Order: sequence, then structure tokens, then C-alpha cells
Amino acid sequence: MKNKNELGIYIHIPFCVHKCIYCDFLSSPADEKTRKRYVKALIREINLAAEGKTNRCINKCNNENNNKSNNYGKDIVTSIFIGGGTPSVIDASDIKDIIEAVRHNYNVSDDAEITIECNPGTMDEKKAAVYRQAGINRISFGLQSTNNNELRMLGRIHTYEQFLESLRIAEEAGFDNINIDLMSALPGQSIESFKSVLNTAISLEMQHISVYSLIVEDGTALSENIDKYPQIPSDEEDRDMYHMTKEVLAAAGYEQYEISNYAKKGYECRHNIKYWERCNYIGFGIGAASLYDNIRYTNISDINRYMDILLNNENNKDYCCYEKNTRQSDDVWLLRMDVEELSKEDEMSEYMFLGLRKTKGIDINDFKEKFGCDIYDVYDKQIKDNIAAGLLVKNGDYLYLSQRGIDISNTVMSDFIQV
Repeated sequence: MKNKNELGIYIHIPFCVHKCIYCDFLSSPADEKTRKRYVKALIREINLAAEGKTNRCINKCNNENNNKSNNYGKDIVTSIFIGGGTPSVIDASDIKDIIEAVRHNYNVSDDAEITIECNPGTMDEKKAAVYRQAGINRISFGLQSTNNNELRMLGRIHTYEQFLESLRIAEEAGFDNINIDLMSALPGQSIESFKSVLNTAISLEMQHISVYSLIVEDGTALSENIDKYPQIPSDEEDRDMYHMTKEVLAAAGYEQYEISNYAKKGYECRHNIKYWERCNYIGFGIGAASLYDNIRYTNISDINRYMDILLNNENNKDYCCYEKNTRQSDDVWLLRMDVEELSKEDEMSEYMFLGLRKTKGIDINDFKEKFGCDIYDVYDKQIKDNIAAGLLVKNGDYLYLSQRGIDISNTVMSDFIQV
């Protein structure tokens, strides 16, 4: 059971050098002036949130529920994740200032996991040294492939050799908790060619490897020019790659602890586990999502509006979400959007479909402790039907997806969404 006062912090840096063909993330290239202004706004949001000045709408919900406060004073920050975009594209001094703002305003534990996402080709000795000084202790490299032809096709800015240089710099700076992201089911990729990528990645002896199947998202360069690329592997080939990935990484000592994540013992990503276990987390920056005391909200995604709200608010207006009685003229000051107080049914549904992403699955006793009811009183039919279909396994006090269940995990998880 995790400490209920644990808090994760996500910080979004929406800048990159070049938009990759498959990317639908909230990111884009930007000039130095925009980057600096964004960092200034980001630090202001971090400061204001600690003072409770961005959270009126959330406090309103909490005040209706036993007058709880969410100024985070009692929370212990056990993980910080700086993602993007490409956070390593901005000045290292800006990253250090952001982390110092978090430390100044929040109770960050001495052993907090602090991760930064980096793209090969944007790392140098100076940045690595500053990251270490700032307390960053985990790096996640967006490698995607060890094959230069695939990297070129994807629009990546680096070669495999440049990644090796970035890795050397990181390790010589003292980083010993490093993740690499890989992608499977790329255009023109075969099971054998991806196995070669995996074996090369394994030879690097990284502590953590994440492997994601390519998804062709609407609006991406890949989607709009799909006929210009080699054929994408079929769903069956994609599944075969997934099964092969599990086998090859397991043989190399990597334990799968989530559908797409593998780690050497003790190197699981503590921040991402917070998402899957529905711990409290808050997000800073455009498009960043938060879940705090079962209230979910998202920051606005318009970068110019975000910066204007935080840097041009001379009259100390509210920074929070839109409310029904708010005048339309005040709409310019809105920072939060999609604020939702989750019902007990919503909480249980999220607990189930997020928990089933973990290979260890769901703790039946933990469900009862969290929600005050037996899991079979709520999901008896769904559990029994999926066990009978060979999609779900009960082992002691745990329920988890079978191999076949993982193959159609979205279908299984949808059974536990209450409508």
C-alpha cells in the first residue's frame, strides 16, 4: 500500500527540434524567446499552485467534501517527470530553475525519482552535468530504433551513432538509471528486423526499456502521406512482434511490469506507476493533466494563452477553471479545463482498467480497502465472463490479464467501464 500523501509531479516542455512523422503530442519547434517566456510562465504556475491560487475550482469541490485543502503542504513529492516534446532542447539552466522552483514550493523527498526525457543529439557534457547538479537521477532517451534507415524514415534528428555518444555522456556524468524507448510495427519492419533492433538495444545493458507499437494517428505526417511509406505490419505481425519482445527481453533479464514496459529488478519507473495505481499527481505546463483527491483536470493547450494568463495577469484574477456564473469576459483568465470530480463508480472503473495494465494486475484486497466493497459485488459478471473466456486470470488475491487477454486488452478493459 502506497502512502496516500505521496505526490507525483509532471512538467511539460512542449518544444522539439523537428516534428516526427508519427507524433501527435503537444509539441512543436519554437524560437529562443518563446522558450524562455514559456519557462517563466511555467515557474509562475508552479509557484502559484503551491499558494493555492490556481485551484479555486478544485478547492470548491473539496470544500463540498469535508473541507479538504489541496495546497499540497502535507504531500511528499516522490517523483518528478519532465516530459515533452523534447525537454533537453531548452537550456539546461532553465531545467535547473524549474526543478529549484519545485523544491522551493513542495516537499520533495530525498530519494525522489526525477526523470527527464532526452532526444539523442540534444545532449552534451554541460547539460548532463547541470542535470546531475539539479538532482535529476533518471534519463529517458527517445531512441525509437537502432536502425538508421528506420530513424531517417521516422524523421528523427539523430543517428544510432549519435545516440551512443549521448549515452556515453550520460553514463560518464554518473547516470545509472536510464530508459530507452523503442517502436515496433514500423513501416517495412519485419519480425526479424525488429528482433535485431531489440538485440542491439539489449547489448547496451540499459536499466529500463519501453517498447510501443506504432499507432498511425490522424493529423500526423504519416497519416496524411501513408501511401509514400512501406507497408505497415499487419495486426497479426504486430502481435507476433509483441510476443517476441516479451520473450527476448525476459531472456535478457528484463521483467515486464506493464503492457509496454520492461525493467531490470528495482528499476521500474516509479512515476508511471503512480498513473496506473491512481496516486495523486499534478501537471504543470500546457496540456498537462492532474488527478488530485479524485478531481481530474487538464491545463489549456494554447501556449500563447497559457503564457498570457500567467505573465500578464496584473490584477491577480483567478487562474482557475471556467464556472457557470463566470462572465464571458473573464474567460481569458482560465487556466484549467475539463475539471471533473470523479464519482465512486468512475474511480472503480479507472482502478480496474489502469490496474489491468500492470502485469501483476489488481489486488482484490486493496480494492476492498479503497472502496469499501467486495470487487465481486461490483464486477462479478465481468470477472467471471473474462476468466471463462481465458482473458483474465485469478491467482490468489490478484486478477491479471492472460497472454490472450493482453492481446485484446482494450476490449477486456472496456468491460470494466461503467456507463
